[in-house]
Amino acid sequence: MKLSFREYTYDLSEKTLIMGILNVTPDSFSDGGLYLDTQKAVERALRMEEEGADILDIGGESTRPGSEPVPLEEELRRVIPVIEALSGRLSIPISIDTYKAEVAKRAIEAGASVVNDISGLRFDPKMAEVVAEYDVGVVIMHIKGTPKDMQRDPHYDDLFGEITEYLKESIKLAKEQGVQEERIVVDPGIGFGKRPEHNLQIIKHLDRFTTLGRPVLVGPSRKSFIGLILGGVPPSERLEGTASAVAISVLNGASIVRVHDVKAMVPVVRVAEAIKRETIN
Repeated sequence: MKLSFREYTYDLSEKTLIMGILNVTPDSFSDGGLYLDTQKAVERALRMEEEGADILDIGGESTRPGSEPVPLEEELRRVIPVIEALSGRLSIPISIDTYKAEVAKRAIEAGASVVNDISGLRFDPKMAEVVAEYDVGVVIMHIKGTPKDMQRDPHYDDLFGEITEYLKESIKLAKEQGVQEERIVVDPGIGFGKRPEHNLQIIKHLDRFTTLGRPVLVGPSRKSFIGLILGGVPPSERLEGTASAVAISVLNGASIVRVHDVKAMVPVVRVAEAIKRETIN
């Protein structure tokens, strides 16, 4: 399957892509406050590229469970200087993690090639239009509710059916606005309006989402369900659990894995790929 983010084109039959997470926030669940300083964020981004990241995902608003929305100007103040500083210095695409069309627009103008929208183009009616106008890549994610309320007793009558239908509708919305199909990635939204058992089911049966005909991204990195499995360990102690979830996700059909610990996850992904394809390149 081909995937194209502007000048970046990938043959996903050859390689699973690794998306490195850079949260320029004071309150993200795992690394909040570490990269608020622009220079520290830039240094971290360059290091993730050196470690093997294929895409860099920059976010200026925490979407952890219970989080409050960040004002537009504050989100812009956090992310735009970092993207401007990295534009031209990275040889990998920059993704902007936002559901606000104006943030996406300004980020693209600053150098981003991908929009990673947790709402699947639903929270801001202008988002699909921006993605189409600038002809960038887009990650369409499923969420049930909003970050503030998504973990208040989430319920599904048909977990896979409901997520798939949501993603189908978002793909349709994107195409109706003129987004090219080869630009679209889908994400079932681990931890976004899901109980721990839902997350396990999604990873175990991730291949069900490949029926949508687009690459599947999965983001289990350091998530709370891993902490629960391991007896309540904090995010900083979820590396090995993340590695397990990432490896299984690759085996079950993930084309892109979104992770905090790029260096540690590169060999995990490469070995999982080799097992899946039964070949050593």
